[in-house]
Amino acid sequence: MHVRDLTGEAFAGMLARPVRSALTTLGTVLGITTLVVTLGVAATAGNQIVGRFDELVATAITIEVPEAPGATPLVGWDALERVTRLRGVVSAAALAETKESANLSVRSNNIVDPTRVTEQTLTVLAASTGLPEAVRGRMTQGRFFDAGHVERKDKVAVIGEQAAKMLGVNDLSRAPAIFIGKHAYTVIGILGDLRRERSLSSSVMVPHTIGKGFGLRDVTRVLVNTSLGAADLVAKQAPSALSPGNGDSLQVIAPPSPTRARDKAQDDVNALFLILGLVSLVVGAVGIANVTLVTVMERVSEIGLRRSLGAARRHIAAQFLLESTLTGLTGGIIGASVGVVAIVVISAVKEWTPLLDVRLALAAPVAGAVVGLLAGLYPALRAARMEPVDALR
Repeated sequence: MHVRDLTGEAFAGMLARPVRSALTTLGTVLGITTLVVTLGVAATAGNQIVGRFDELVATAITIEVPEAPGATPLVGWDALERVTRLRGVVSAAALAETKESANLSVRSNNIVDPTRVTEQTLTVLAASTGLPEAVRGRMTQGRFFDAGHVERKDKVAVIGEQAAKMLGVNDLSRAPAIFIGKHAYTVIGILGDLRRERSLSSSVMVPHTIGKGFGLRDVTRVLVNTSLGAADLVAKQAPSALSPGNGDSLQVIAPPSPTRARDKAQDDVNALFLILGLVSLVVGAVGIANVTLVTVMERVSEIGLRRSLGAARRHIAAQFLLESTLTGLTGGIIGASVGVVAIVVISAVKEWTPLLDVRLALAAPVAGAVVGLLAGLYPALRAARMEPVDALR
């Protein structure tokens, strides 16, 4: 049997019952559409995550400094100068905090008033002068202490915005003081609008030269901000710059790679909807197999006549296999087209940039054809096994 004749017979068999063929194709269309939309939306969403990856997170590095085994600290307060010289570093600051300083009694006046709660348990920490830039915050009132305060060991303090509300410090024009233990410290500024280290909003910050009185002698944490794209390189170089020879002892917390975030999002979406697409394909395959088998039963006399006129078993099997394959291929083409259009529509509604993989659009019809081929195996073999005499009878 010539290939052209075989193809013509297969198309004639499909078009003989157009409604049934359309309903059979619909299962494959739904399955292929689901797969294309799932993979396409996952790739688009992952690319969107990279495009809108928070610049703050992508450029923020935190370096944890453990307690030094000896008397010499691993990181000194002057080590920040070496870090800021690294290419890609925008700002950096050092902090010192201990368990004891995390729960200190702070009050806004030295008067005992039973009718008012003026004493609060706040975190007191020592900081370097570049802290506002490092935490991406701003001074809502006053100023941050500078190198002069640090060198003179002035008893000044900067409090977070939330701490100011808790202590009732609202106006700095009269240089209010807060009491930490028995000592008074002049509040020279209120730090707010923090984008990093939001816990500092309820903390008290003092120069490191006077923080020794609270046990805040050694640097415990370094905050580094980098330019976009420089975080990985700075994360590798910063430990050695902070503590030459002991860089391996420092723990660097670097932002995750945007590519990994995109792949993770894409994998999550795929895992969620891929099963749905496969189930739809299985349903479509069962529909094709069922309809093809019914078609075989309805065309028993035709099969017997063909066999009696000289058609071999392989010719009968090839005809029905080709019909089921064409049904699956048609469903794959329609499903791929609908899926691509759906991805573009979804991206337009979400104001995303659609990410379309040409290989996916080309592979979808092939997948539909394979599904149709596999679904038609049993009906085709059953038709090929019919004996001419039995079929004509």
